[in-house]
Amino acid sequence: MKKYFSEHYWADQDIQLLVGKILRMGVTIASITVLAGGIMYLINHGGGVLPDYRHFVGESGSNTTLRGIVSGAFHLQAAQLIQLGVVFLVATPVFRVFFSLIGFTMEKDKLYIVITLIVLGVIFFSIFSGVKG
Repeated sequence: MKKYFSEHYWADQDIQLLVGKILRMGVTIASITVLAGGIMYLINHGGGVLPDYRHFVGESGSNTTLRGIVSGAFHLQAAQLIQLGVVFLVATPVFRVFFSLIGFTMEKDKLYIVITLIVLGVIFFSIFSGVKG
C-alpha cells in the first residue's frame, strides 16, 4: 500500500505537478464557463438595443453575491454564468496557495508555512472585508 502523506511518496516535484495541474484545470474551467455564458448572452441579447451608458445603473444582488451568482448559473442565466467563470478564475490562485501550504506542511518547512499563511490571510482579508454599497 502506498503512503500518501510521507516524504517518500510526495516529493517536491509531485507537489509542483499537482499545483500546475490545479492551475490549468482552474483556468480551463473558468474559460469554458465564461465562454458558455458569453455565447448564451449573445444568443439571447445580441440583437437587442444598445444600453444607455450615460447613466450608471447598479447591478442587482444576483450579480454581486455568491449565492445569486450560483443560483443564476444553475438556472442557466447568461450573466451569472459569466460571473461564475470570473469567480472560478479568482479562486484558482487561492487554491494554488492553499495546496502550496499543504505541500510545505508535508515538507515541514516552517518558514514557508508561515509565509503562505500570511499570504492566505491577506487574500481572505481582501476578499471578505470589501465594502458593499
